[in-house]
Amino acid sequence: MTDERELLRAAYRDFNARRLDAVLGLMQPDVTWPNGMEGGFVYGHEGVRDYWTRQWSILDPHVEPLEINPDDRARFIVKVHQVVRDLEGKLLVDTIVHHAYTLRDFLIERMDIE
Repeated sequence: MTDERELLRAAYRDFNARRLDAVLGLMQPDVTWPNGMEGGFVYGHEGVRDYWTRQWSILDPHVEPLEINPDDRARFIVKVHQVVRDLEGKLLVDTIVHHAYTLRDFLIERMDIE
């Protein structure tokens, strides 16, 4: 379980540092990812790349994992402190969110916001 937790911590570190290719390298090519801005999901590396590129052009999100625990559905639930600012630094969101990850072959297959 420690390895899965480290994989997820690395994903958050790379996301916060805007190392897009590094985060994508931790995902399955056919990953399913929630579109937290517009609703629904995006699919695959290109879908995530396009979504995050749009998001980062208008928002400055930072997500810090606080806890990572498995659930009874073989997922990992990450309790996250989420802070979102506009590009001028104005605070828009400061909250706790739960992300649920499904892994396959030690890569992220799906993420859901709960």
